[in-house]
Amino acid sequence: MKRLYFGLLLLLLTICQTSLAQNPQIKRVNPTNWWVGMKNPNLQLLVYGPNAGTLAYSISYPGVKLVKAHTVENPNYAFLDLTIAPATKPGTLQIVGKKGAQTLRQSFELRARDKTPKGQGVTAADFIYLAMPDRFANGDPSNDKFADMADPNADRSNPFYRHGGDLVGAGQHLDYLKDMGLTAVWFTPVLENDQPLTNEGGVMRSAYHGYGFTDHYVIDRRVGGNEAYREFVRKAHAAGMKVVQDAVYNHVGINHWFVKDLPMKSWLHQWPTYTNTSYKYQPVTDPHGAESDRRVTLDGWFVPHLPDLNQNNPYLANFLIQHAIWSVENFGVDAWRVDTYMYNDQPFMNRCNQALLDEYPKIHIFGESWVNNVVDQSYYTRNNINFPFKSNQPGGLDFVLYSSMLDALKQKFSWDDGVNRFYQALAQDAVYVDPNKLVTFLDNHDTDRFLSVIGEDIDKYKIGLTWLLTTRGIPSMYYGTEILMKNFKDPSDAEVRKDFPGGFPGDKENKFEAAGRTDRENNAFQFVRKLATYRRDNPVMHTGKLMQYLPQEGTYVYFRYDGNKTVMIATNTNEKEISLDTARFIERMKGFTSARNVLTDETLTDLKLVKLPAKTALVLELGK
Repeated sequence: MKRLYFGLLLLLLTICQTSLAQNPQIKRVNPTNWWVGMKNPNLQLLVYGPNAGTLAYSISYPGVKLVKAHTVENPNYAFLDLTIAPATKPGTLQIVGKKGAQTLRQSFELRARDKTPKGQGVTAADFIYLAMPDRFANGDPSNDKFADMADPNADRSNPFYRHGGDLVGAGQHLDYLKDMGLTAVWFTPVLENDQPLTNEGGVMRSAYHGYGFTDHYVIDRRVGGNEAYREFVRKAHAAGMKVVQDAVYNHVGINHWFVKDLPMKSWLHQWPTYTNTSYKYQPVTDPHGAESDRRVTLDGWFVPHLPDLNQNNPYLANFLIQHAIWSVENFGVDAWRVDTYMYNDQPFMNRCNQALLDEYPKIHIFGESWVNNVVDQSYYTRNNINFPFKSNQPGGLDFVLYSSMLDALKQKFSWDDGVNRFYQALAQDAVYVDPNKLVTFLDNHDTDRFLSVIGEDIDKYKIGLTWLLTTRGIPSMYYGTEILMKNFKDPSDAEVRKDFPGGFPGDKENKFEAAGRTDRENNAFQFVRKLATYRRDNPVMHTGKLMQYLPQEGTYVYFRYDGNKTVMIATNTNEKEISLDTARFIERMKGFTSARNVLTDETLTDLKLVKLPAKTALVLELGK
């Protein structure tokens, strides 16, 4: 046994000595390429490989200057600062690294920028469809699993494993989305998540959701890879649709290649012992708050298998910002949804947002800050409040309006409750520079499904969708809501992330086709389609002004109007029909004598009293 121990010790010592004496190699350069003609002439290359940081670097290419080569704690890294002159020609330069008699050459491509659409943004004229690629449609079963990945499983019978959905499958259903009135697609992240199964509550779960990146410059093979993503974006643009990319700056997966060999200790938020975020948002904006509480919120890890990135590290900050720009330029995506926005270093977020906006002035950025009040929500977007820190984020996910719409449908009407909750949330819009840039929703991949929350009441379902598609903001709908997919997160998130029926080989039902849907499902689908296409085709519904009136006795009325059209949205949340006296709405209804019911095409010739059936929202285009 002693002989074996000393033998192993000698072997370990030999390995260490070999490693220390190893000749330098360059195994990776990030970004993987760049472009000439970018507005920002500066670029920082991360060069990685055994002892890559011990090389002396040079670059000889017309218009490209190596300003400085940085070495860091880990000798396997070098960071090269370049400037690229405006007149630089596209081509392939050589990164030359020398050490003694050894010379290494690494090719790096500078491409010409093309004129394909990119960074177009999403606006209030759009209607976004949120889907999880793994659960939406499987167009290529050959890429469902790979034996050489950390999680080699794919099993649709297990709700926690990967199911095989991919970008090819999603591309096959763009016509379905366009026909429904959708104008943009937002996927949960498609970057490589080569993560092992994690044990959560005694259940082994895969990273099918996509939020644990392991390589920023690779689209996961299981959703199709880089070229499949480029092709999906091309197909979406050809269909007149936009693509939203889901970004994660706060953390990466435990299997990320740079976590396995950290460039430096400060690359991550380090604690003496593991420290989780408190998930409490109040310490960030609390003028009386303790700095220790604030640090735990921001620098604590989201979960143990998602290491928390330290964006105060300038090399990491550059890495993340350049990846964001590379993604837009390389794939042609149009908008940027930022995961766990509130947990990021906010000055870094401003810098990253501005870098994207400088290159793509029309791009829209909306982050996830899951808070329950307007003041805290406004902190993370452009606002009119005198906070010590001023965010430059153009938009954000409107969790406050989300909660208020659900409360309006679940609660009985009273002084503050019921539909008053919806009204009151909108009444505080003055805190935002532009509330129309907020993205609104009724559910998403992290919440209970909308239909289940409202007790599977189809009347309340129609009211909620009507509000979503007629109020201010950029509406977003979670996949399957249009066909009445349901369930609660308890006992697990998988319950609200089920496969879209018909998206996978062997499915007994195909809900992409009317023939595969029940009468109730077709009724819901046609309702969404009718309202979404009306919204899409009538600018008043997205650029028109919004005027709302105080709710009374369970009714709530608001108007969208511009110089060409006026649309009245009248809601009755009561259990019985009422006749709505419109006299108090004269400010907006003066001169109008008739109306067309947008959903039924029925004509109303008397607007003095409008019949509102129980639990109904009418959308009336007023006429003279």
